[in-house]
Amino acid sequence: MQNKYWQRSLLVVVALGLVSECPAQSLRQDADRDGILIGTAVRPSQLSEPAYASTLAREFNMVEAEDAMKWWVLRKDRSRYNFGPGDELVRFAEDNNMKVRGHCLVWGRDNPEWLTQGHFTSRQLSRLLREHITHLMKHYSGEVFAWDVLNEAFDENGNVRDSLWYNRPGIGLAGKGTAYIEQVFRWAHKAEPRALLFYNEAEGEEMNRKSDAIYAMVKDFTRRSIPIDGVGLQMHVSSMNPDIPALAANIARLTALGVQVHITELDVSLPLKSGSAMPDDLAQQAEVYRRVVRACLNNPGCTAIQTWGFTDKYSWIGSHSRGARGQALPFDRTYEPKAAYRALLEELSAGRSVTH
Repeated sequence: MQNKYWQRSLLVVVALGLVSECPAQSLRQDADRDGILIGTAVRPSQLSEPAYASTLAREFNMVEAEDAMKWWVLRKDRSRYNFGPGDELVRFAEDNNMKVRGHCLVWGRDNPEWLTQGHFTSRQLSRLLREHITHLMKHYSGEVFAWDVLNEAFDENGNVRDSLWYNRPGIGLAGKGTAYIEQVFRWAHKAEPRALLFYNEAEGEEMNRKSDAIYAMVKDFTRRSIPIDGVGLQMHVSSMNPDIPALAANIARLTALGVQVHITELDVSLPLKSGSAMPDDLAQQAEVYRRVVRACLNNPGCTAIQTWGFTDKYSWIGSHSRGARGQALPFDRTYEPKAAYRALLEELSAGRSVTH
């Protein structure tokens, strides 16, 4: 195992030397200077690709497993954990002085069939979930600095979403609103008191019923000293006109409660024609990236910006949209920086002290 990681580290060093057109600056350099985390979701299986590994190490100071720490990868059967891919990512991060976010302990989707079709009682599910949270967090104790404890628990109307963990049959707190969310945060804090604990959500970035529900929950939790340290705003953007003032207002009200905000899954997908995006769309995409990053940088409580992948070569958007959309990330399929990358770099270079 040690030899494999040594070979991987050597591969990254060699690859860095072979890349002839590296930017004079990098996202990571500017982020480090200003004390902000700039991260990306990673597929450990791609770390053996020199261009992937070298770009990742050069540009980012934080990584998160795209899938390797989710139930369906980590625990395909009840009796065994597959920590291999997650461990590989952690070792890469350690070798390259990067922080690691964990994603995610609890989600109503992407659970293995043995779990979803197991006909467990609420009491059994409760024991299974607590054991899973405890085992996973203790395995990565001191290595993962922050966890998405719970992912996407609210629907678009701000109601607690039906799920295996809430009410199908749930862990014994069905019909009691956010009580099951509170319980998993308590379990996570007990398992690893040093880790920062985040609630992570999609489509709750602007001011709407979902973001109102998240705000109300966080306000309640902080008032009652329930262990929650932050909110992750995913930011999968498909519009060229996101409501940035609303995003900024939402960040402001959350951070006013004393919690951090992380932008956790930023990408900006574009419509494709014959497999390519239009030049004007790429320019508009860059401005969306710029404005989202600026909304974060203008608030000291927004402490991390993370893209969901970094190269169009491995983005989830293409398969999710059946090829209708894509080119959502700062680097193209050949790892060349796009206009979106340059917008990110300019905003990070400007730093927190500048407002636009």
